[in-house]
This record gives sequence, C-alpha cells and structure tokens, in this order.
Amino acid sequence: MTMSVTTRIDQALRAAVAQATQRGCPPRLAEALDYSLFPGGARVRPRLCLAVAGASGDDAPELADAAAAAIELLHCASLVHDDLPCFDDSPLRRGKPSVHHAFGERLAVLVGDAMIVLAFQTLARGAVARPQRLAPLLLTIGDAVGMPCGIAAGQAWESEPRVVLSDYHNAKTGSLFVAACVAGAQAAGADPAPWRGVGERLGEAYQVADDLRDALCDVDELGKPVQRDALLGRPSAVEELGVAGAVQRLRDLVAAAVVCVPQCPGGGALKDLIAGEATRILPKELAGSAARDVQGS
Repeated sequence: MTMSVTTRIDQALRAAVAQATQRGCPPRLAEALDYSLFPGGARVRPRLCLAVAGASGDDAPELADAAAAAIELLHCASLVHDDLPCFDDSPLRRGKPSVHHAFGERLAVLVGDAMIVLAFQTLARGAVARPQRLAPLLLTIGDAVGMPCGIAAGQAWESEPRVVLSDYHNAKTGSLFVAACVAGAQAAGADPAPWRGVGERLGEAYQVADDLRDALCDVDELGKPVQRDALLGRPSAVEELGVAGAVQRLRDLVAAAVVCVPQCPGGGALKDLIAGEATRILPKELAGSAARDVQGS
C-alpha cells in the first residue's frame, strides 16, 4: 500500500526529532522541539514539495522526504521566532500557548535556532544516496530563509520605514513556497525552472489569505491573536486593497498558479490540490461564494 503524504511528512519529521534529541540533549530543549512541531498545522509547504516531487517522478523519495521535512522545520522555526516578544509577542500559536509562553523566551530562541540547523542536517542525511543533488537543494532552501529575499529579509521589512507590499509578501511567505516547489523538482532530479512561478504565486496568495484571516477571523478560528497587522502597523493586503480587493487578488494569484503548473503526469492532481487549498485558507465568512470565486467557478 502506498504511504500517504501526511504519513511521509510525519515520519520524516519524527526521524529528524529523534536524531536531534538523542542522549545528551537538554531535556527541556528536546521537549520544546517536539512541542514546536507536533501537532502540526496543515503542513502545506511539505505537502506541496512532495506533490511536485511526485509530479516529477519522485525517483528518490528519501530525498524528497528530507527536503519536505527541512522546509517544515524552517517554517516552524520562523513561527517560533515570529511569536517572540521582540516581534509579535503572541501568546498563542495553533490554539495552544506559543513556545516562549510555554518554555520561556530563552528556550524559544534556542529551539528556533536549533530547528534551522536541524533542517540542513536532515537534508544532508537524506541526500546520502543522491549527493549530486545536495548542493542545489542547499542553495534553494538556504535562499528561502536568508538574505536578500528569504524569511529573514521578510521579517526585516517590518523594521523599515517604507515597504512595497509585494516585496514583503514575497520574502516573508512566498520564498518558502518557491523553495517547496523548486526543491520538490530538484529532489526528483527534474528541471526546477517551470515550478518557480507556481511557488511565487502560491506564496503570495497564501499571504493575502493570511491577511484576510487576520482581519476577519476570531481567535478560535485562527488559533492565534487576530488583527495583529493593524495593531503592529504591518503591511497588509486588506489595508491596501480592502476585503473585496484582497479576495480578488487571491483569486487571480491562484488562477495564475494553476496556469503555471507544467505539463506532467501529476499535473491534474496538483491543480486540484491548489484549488482545494485556496478554499481551505479563506476565513469562514468568505467560504461561500467567495471561496467559489477563488476556485474560478
């Protein structure tokens, strides 16, 4: 029986945690690592990575799993750091106390740092049988979290006096979606170039949806504090475009992502995944006619 994508991701993350928390690891740091990763969210980025790998032949599933796990580790690390008092000072994440509230600020900083390192360790271990694919993957994923246009740069835009909304969205959120698509192809030994546009459009769409959820959801639906963009004075698609304009922007981006999917055996399933994800990430109050609009019906 073929293993489900969810199981593949969970097993890859559990294996990475087991490597990191062997004898000698400080117990509370190990506990904070597990707390940061499980239970997870929708795992949309690693799911996207494995979907692209599958559409590209998936001839090295162990490497694809490692790439997917690395991307999720980096995403979770960014959430831990994003919640810190020096940034959003959020008491909640995924409906439970944020890591710094549960374990203290020092351990939150350390576990976020440790997850960043663990991501690249996991990728290196997964590439043992395909070492020629490791260097491109390292550059792809490293670029997505560093400078000049990765997650770190995206977070830094919040400290600038002026910011172009698309620059902020593309760095803070889009960069890891691009990495998920490109890394999925690279892990399978396929040409990654056609997949970059898919990731760029999906990443921006996801951030627009996040802006909508921040503006329109309540704490119970979102699992974290709401209306933080307005409170912290951060750039937002809702502030710039209004709710209707942001929904239209989301619809346009999703449609463009679908068009960018190259011809491949798994292309149809991937397009269905994109359309379904576009509906899932909308606030409940927009999940009726607006959700159908996002899917292009």
